[in-house]
Amino acid sequence: MNRWLDGLKQLRDYPSALAGLAIITFLVALSVYTVIAIPYGTAIERWRGGEHWQRNPVNAGPVWANRLLGGDLPATQTVDSQGAERTVEPFPGGRRISMPLSLDFQAGDFPSELSVFLQADFEERQPFVRLTWQRPDGERIPLGSYKIGAEERIALSQDRALQRRLGAPAHVGLFAEDPTAAEPTVQTGTHQLIVDAIVFEEDADVSADLVAYGQVHGLAGTDHQRRSLMLALLWGTPIALAFGLIATVGTTITTLIIAAAGVWFGGWVDAIIQRLTEINMILPLLPVLVMVGTLYSTNIWLILAVVVALGIFSAGIKTYRAMLLPIREAPYIEAARAYGAGNGRIVFRYMIPRILPVLLPTFVTLIPTYVFLEASLAVLGLGDPSLPTWGKLLNAAQEQSALYHGFLYWVLEPAALLMLTGLGFAMLGFALDRVFNPRLRSV
Repeated sequence: MNRWLDGLKQLRDYPSALAGLAIITFLVALSVYTVIAIPYGTAIERWRGGEHWQRNPVNAGPVWANRLLGGDLPATQTVDSQGAERTVEPFPGGRRISMPLSLDFQAGDFPSELSVFLQADFEERQPFVRLTWQRPDGERIPLGSYKIGAEERIALSQDRALQRRLGAPAHVGLFAEDPTAAEPTVQTGTHQLIVDAIVFEEDADVSADLVAYGQVHGLAGTDHQRRSLMLALLWGTPIALAFGLIATVGTTITTLIIAAAGVWFGGWVDAIIQRLTEINMILPLLPVLVMVGTLYSTNIWLILAVVVALGIFSAGIKTYRAMLLPIREAPYIEAARAYGAGNGRIVFRYMIPRILPVLLPTFVTLIPTYVFLEASLAVLGLGDPSLPTWGKLLNAAQEQSALYHGFLYWVLEPAALLMLTGLGFAMLGFALDRVFNPRLRSV
């Protein structure tokens, strides 16, 4: 115990160890926050897409990148009718409701899309809605009339008839000084969407939200399905750490116990263990995992089980065997046998603890190996389709040709977290190697 404590105290003399510990602490804290803030079931449901992301833009970059580069790209703006001054005019059999939604647009470029979300509360007769756009210069542009249900999304940017009238898609034509210009410029100022609704029931009502989708959105941006990449970046952290830690613990502990048992019992036990190890050493891990994922299942926990199973008789057994053979002949082992210690006590109490300090650096540096293995499988398309992970982000970016289209953030963000994880564990592992490896203490 004193050796362990002394070794851990020596880590304070290694700046790399402190930096590695800081990175690992950050990743663990981020994992804890993610699990608490976004429960597992909620994360899975959101990652499947759907209505939750309807108000996010498609393929929008992160806000921080725009500011870092000094750009003036628009962020998503939402204006709801709750704060609008409503004008209500009753008439026999219904009411006329007018709601001006004011949008203060000061960006240097056009929105990526323009949509109106309408919600209606009625029993039988559907309300009727007419939309009008008023530009900062006072010009009014009719957008169309609609009979709406309980919830409607009117995608103005996809309205072909409106595009022909404006000479450009709605998110350009409504905001441009001259929509027909070769390079239209943005007309900044207060734009208004005037919603005129007619309801045919006394208690019926209509509300509206105007969404001007930005070219940048959130801290991490969005993908082709409008999903926030922050969800996958956050949840990818606990998944990666859990996969790496469980795989490392499962393979290292079992391998060490098997190696110690073979050294202690010797004979046919050691021979069988060595032959199984040699057979397992020639099996390529990644192709086997690819075969399992292709022919059977890409469930991450099944892949983890296969990784642990293939790692039990790994090449580490021979390394541990070489370290344990001198210990078996040590005098204190003979003393233990003399006072009647059993085989289990000798293996677990006297042999294995002697080499644990030397194996600790290897254990730490092995964790990112399995983290990268899980990410590699996901990049190859063999990741768990239901889980938002760093590897899945890279795979989706590859499928959508993100680099070709200039969506660098889609690749750089998960890649940066993968490299940060590897760096943190590597820096701590190398420092632990200097502390606990006798051959490196004087170096």
